[in-house]
Amino acid sequence: MPAELFASLASTPLAERLRPRSLGEILGQDHVLGPDGPLGRMLAARKLSSLILWGPPGCGKTTIARLLAEATDLHFEPLSAVFSGVADLRRIFEAARQRRKDGKGTLLFVDEIHRFNRAQQDGFLPYVEDGTVTLIGATTENPSFELNAALLSRCQVLVLRRLDEAALAAVLERAEAALGRPLPIDDAGRAALFAMADGDGRYLIGLAEQLAGLKEKGPLPPARLAVLLQKRAPLYDKAQEAHYNLISALHKSLRGSDVDAALYWFARMLEGGEDPKYIARRLVRFAVEDIGMADPQALTQTLAAWETYDRLGSPEGELAIAQAVIYLGTAPKSNAAYVAFGAAKRAAKTHGSLTPPMHILNAPTKLMKEIGYGQGYEYDHNAADGFSGQNYFPDGMTREEFYRPVERGFERDILKRLDYWRKLREKKR
Repeated sequence: MPAELFASLASTPLAERLRPRSLGEILGQDHVLGPDGPLGRMLAARKLSSLILWGPPGCGKTTIARLLAEATDLHFEPLSAVFSGVADLRRIFEAARQRRKDGKGTLLFVDEIHRFNRAQQDGFLPYVEDGTVTLIGATTENPSFELNAALLSRCQVLVLRRLDEAALAAVLERAEAALGRPLPIDDAGRAALFAMADGDGRYLIGLAEQLAGLKEKGPLPPARLAVLLQKRAPLYDKAQEAHYNLISALHKSLRGSDVDAALYWFARMLEGGEDPKYIARRLVRFAVEDIGMADPQALTQTLAAWETYDRLGSPEGELAIAQAVIYLGTAPKSNAAYVAFGAAKRAAKTHGSLTPPMHILNAPTKLMKEIGYGQGYEYDHNAADGFSGQNYFPDGMTREEFYRPVERGFERDILKRLDYWRKLREKKR
């Protein structure tokens, strides 16, 4: 039987059928593809620079590169850093050089570009510099750590985002349209699928395809979906989908104070070969984002666990990280510091370059004293209660309350202090 007949019998995967045919169909990346985004401006000018697309799996890196080649009339040359070597690069560069002589440019797309070693990355430089190729590299890893500074200086790094719920909803609608029928789920089931996908559009399409192939009648509750779909989870790959899914599961289990679930996901990641230092870094982040001042010792515990692992290594040091997981899972939770910092950053951006009030400015020179620097400042330690109650916000900006501690853990005591100082401040006005 001819090979063409076999090919015709093979069903095209749903993800391939749903691959966007134009840049306008790409979801969730308007910050780079919109008219005011960097790619939108490049396309409007018909001038494409070499790029590094940094983002998680399933956010559209490969599709964007292919469609950019079509939009700029460049020959699309895909390459995987996992399966290619120096000989492949030489062949591609020679073909690109000849193509250029014929008046045709080349867009060289290198998937997982961080897999190339430093010497191989250096090999791109002359061909990028002289315009033989327009390079677009795709990576799930931080380019600052994984790519040569010389290569980074010749490429613009664009950060692609995981798909938000609105984008995931649009992906699911397209999947149902392609399948020709709705999936056996209700709103709760859709929310469960979005949670499983965790921002990965390709993974969501895979879930939809598997769900469509089941003989279950809907609507299926989230618990049933978890049972049915968990079986198709791929083997853990610390650079791909499971990496993001499992670290999300660990983080959310800790946030939900489910210490047993958190230990399970921690163990799953270790079994899959995840770098314990990566988990330790995420635990430090969790300590300041989800616990914060409710238990300031959480940060100390996670840093100590990280340092212990550095000194002991595997497997002995993993117990220290497990202890940190238990501490975080059982600690009181508060994101008040995280929210306060975000609010303060927004206020700083909104109010621009307001100067501090004169009374809290230092006056190291005679002239500065004469024009009012430091005038009227009250030294708090001289006050009977150690609190002057003066205004420390800029003139022209009303006082704002960024930090709102919760009534849990250590923050309960902080809340009492803030309330005490608030009353004193009002009394001293």
